[in-house]
Amino acid sequence: MANRYDPNPFAEEEEVNPFANRGSVPAAASNSRLSPLPPEPVGFDYGRTVDIPLDNDRSATQNLKKKEKELQAKEADLRRREQELKRREDAAARAGITIEVKNWPPFFPLIHHDIANEIPVHLQRLQYVTFATYLGLVLCLFWNIIAITTAWIKGEGVTIWLLALIYFIAGVPGGYVLWYRPLYSAFRTDSALSFGWFFMFYMLHIAFCVFAAVAPPVVFKGKSLAGILPAIDVLSGNTLVGIFYFIGFGFFCLESVVSIWVIQQVYMYFRGSGKQDELRREAARGALRAAV
Repeated sequence: MANRYDPNPFAEEEEVNPFANRGSVPAAASNSRLSPLPPEPVGFDYGRTVDIPLDNDRSATQNLKKKEKELQAKEADLRRREQELKRREDAAARAGITIEVKNWPPFFPLIHHDIANEIPVHLQRLQYVTFATYLGLVLCLFWNIIAITTAWIKGEGVTIWLLALIYFIAGVPGGYVLWYRPLYSAFRTDSALSFGWFFMFYMLHIAFCVFAAVAPPVVFKGKSLAGILPAIDVLSGNTLVGIFYFIGFGFFCLESVVSIWVIQQVYMYFRGSGKQDELRREAARGALRAAV
């Protein structure tokens, strides 16, 4: 049986101040609660001045000045290089040396080509048409490879394909160096010797285009060139190959006609400008120097 003097388990426990002196705590205070601390005023000290160190500002200013000096030094170096380049260009111009920057084709520059700025206005149209004949030659020789490739696939043999490839490899750079560039130089510098060089090799170009358009059975029955005669020959055996040959024949015919018009116009300008007599004098002086 439970003792009646046992403490009540539901009674509130006494709160004991842990900071009080246990030996001197009165009995009346043993049941008292701790009093809350009095509130303290919160001050934000708006009027107080705060000293901010200026060391960071000084270092930032020094860095800015350092970068400014570096930029000024780079600018002076660039200005010096521009002046040096300008001096060299002027010296080359006085010596008659032309500095050419490769700019064509734009996606992969291989040659220097600037008709609008280097060719006189009254000759630009003729120069553009001449450039079109050069691009036309590239197209003709490229299509010739395609046509011959179709004939090779149909059993005509690999020899004619190799010849077509040789025509393209030799004709594209050869046309630029032998006749297009001399005319470009002749129009730009008004050189009679360049005109003579152009006439000699441009006539060979026209002769080749006419020969290719006909393609007589001289070399491997003429089938290495997409002309009219091999087109008729292969048409009976394979219609597709014949069509390719006829397209090549049309390209070579168009190239021949435009090229004949170009050489006529250049010759008319050559005679009208008096360059014909100048070329004769230069040829006579060259023959005299060779004889001496």
